[in-house]
Amino acid sequence: MKLCFISQDWWKTRFERWHRQAFKTFSWFCLACFLTSYAIPAIASTPLTPPPSFPEIRGVWMTTNDEIVLRDRTKLQEAVNYLARLNFNTIYPVVWNSGYVLYPSAVAQRADIQPFIRTGLQGQDILADLIAQAHRQGLLVLPWFEFGFMTPPTSELALNHPEWLTQRRDGSQTWVGAAGEVVWMNPFRPEVQEFMTNLVVEAVSKYNVDGVQFDDHTSLPNEFGYDAYTLALYKQETKKDAPANPQDPEWVRWRANKITEFMTKLNQAVKQRKPNAIFSVSPNPYVTAYNTYLQDWLAWVRQGIVDELIVQVYRPNLSSFIDQLMRPEIQEAQRKIPTGVGVLTGLRNRPVPMYLVQNKVRAARDRALGVSFFYYESLWDDAPEPRTQRQADFRSLFYAPAIRLARS
Repeated sequence: MKLCFISQDWWKTRFERWHRQAFKTFSWFCLACFLTSYAIPAIASTPLTPPPSFPEIRGVWMTTNDEIVLRDRTKLQEAVNYLARLNFNTIYPVVWNSGYVLYPSAVAQRADIQPFIRTGLQGQDILADLIAQAHRQGLLVLPWFEFGFMTPPTSELALNHPEWLTQRRDGSQTWVGAAGEVVWMNPFRPEVQEFMTNLVVEAVSKYNVDGVQFDDHTSLPNEFGYDAYTLALYKQETKKDAPANPQDPEWVRWRANKITEFMTKLNQAVKQRKPNAIFSVSPNPYVTAYNTYLQDWLAWVRQGIVDELIVQVYRPNLSSFIDQLMRPEIQEAQRKIPTGVGVLTGLRNRPVPMYLVQNKVRAARDRALGVSFFYYESLWDDAPEPRTQRQADFRSLFYAPAIRLARS
């Protein structure tokens, strides 16, 4: 038996030839995978139209917790300067909270709900001062009617107008939420609708505002609406008694439609006085907003009565936050109007670390969504990091301006 020994050069040549062939095959495989990854979604489903290029919302809410800033002209000027330098573009100052307004209001005086006038420490009109300072720095101001249809049970509004209030089926009226114990005005009563409309139109007419904003409280918790007026109206229109189950789909739809009708009329009243005013809403995510609070904000978007949407996505972690950003209702809205999400920057008893704020902002911007922060004081005060570090981090997020032109 004769053994044949193969030289080392032969093995080297064969290996190099095999290596070249394998590399070529692998390259073609990668190219095929790349092309397939783009082709499959197009076949599987109709691609969504990319959202239009609206100016990015970079907003912040100024709450009653920020009253020490709002009332002091020097501190307010410092706050507005900071926001402008950090490339924010919108401020949402509270003007309706706990049954009282932040500005001198003839409507509130006529309704006998406010026996005092709120002014700044230097005697100034707080809202007028904020608008003037913000506009000098190129920021928009949209007064925020935070409390909507709710008010504390001890407020003059509740005490002087008990007929305006609604109730549960068992007759109880109080409701406990993040704002504490409140009662709810009946959004279906003409007197309540007239009062709220007059209050909003007064602010739009009296001040050089860029728009107005309503949040998740321009609504009604679904267990309410069992007052005599609403029950009679439901029976008159449907020829049925209201269901005992507050979550009955037909009963929910009827009440949600009534709130939509009110929002449509409110929009018309605002636009009649100031056609270019931004009509902004900041509700909960849609499923909660509709089922729990009778707010069909997707219908508002589809009907064209909303100019700006900021969905409150106050989730404790990034994954649940992103899940909400991917909801089809948000994606539909952002193809029609400027759309953003509310990001919690902290509460006095619950600070939020800056890395989580940054990650949420990046996740929103990656999906062409703007942001508004709740709330001013927690941007860099009452925070786990030093004030200067938080401000530097915001500057790195908003390193270039995003101009929103005033529409007033």
